[in-house]
Amino acid sequence: MSTEAIVGLYVFVLAIFVGFEVISKVPSTLHTPLMSGANAIHGIIVIGAMLVSAAVGGPLGLLLGFFAVVLGTANVVGGFVVTDRMLAMFKQKPGQRK
Repeated sequence: MSTEAIVGLYVFVLAIFVGFEVISKVPSTLHTPLMSGANAIHGIIVIGAMLVSAAVGGPLGLLLGFFAVVLGTANVVGGFVVTDRMLAMFKQKPGQRK
């Protein structure tokens, strides 16, 4: 492995640990706004995947770009569905009082 690959792997592992620690400390009342923000970020990632796949030549680059767009879109849609279901839990049912 090259030095760049080792440094990249090191940063990736550290990002996993830091991300886990940050997310595990979030109170449950903030999960819905946090997911909405994450969905917005994933929307930007989908646009980036489209731009990169358009810039990369060759069939392999196009195929990988297509898969990146499909998986990113599935992540965005799934995140919004989960957020919608979480928000629906807090809605009052008709005829129900506080």
